[in-house]
Amino acid sequence: MRYRKLDDLGDYSFGGGASNFLRDTPEAVGQAVLTRLRLWVGEWFANTADGTGWSTQVLGRGTDLLYEQMIRDRILDTQGVTEIVDLTSQHDAATRKLSIQTTIDTIYGQAAIEGNL
Repeated sequence: MRYRKLDDLGDYSFGGGASNFLRDTPEAVGQAVLTRLRLWVGEWFANTADGTGWSTQVLGRGTDLLYEQMIRDRILDTQGVTEIVDLTSQHDAATRKLSIQTTIDTIYGQAAIEGNL
């Protein structure tokens, strides 16, 4: 698996040649997980059916029991992920922020992921 690195602002890294890529590492799979979670359904022009159902499964009333399962499903459907070892999430309704901490097993080893979604 080859995945372009993201900088601290979440943008693609350029100008470093091969050093701009993660290759066959747990970190590559971890970055793929975060990228997939942050992609909204309909956002990617090449496949408008792909994405995380933020507007239908996370935001709004009555979704408290749905969003964690949706996140689990999205993680497990990521290329290279074999298992979710641990997953915790914190939803702050006042600030409308959702953060996750997860440890996953990948085909390259274990990866720890933290992110605001």
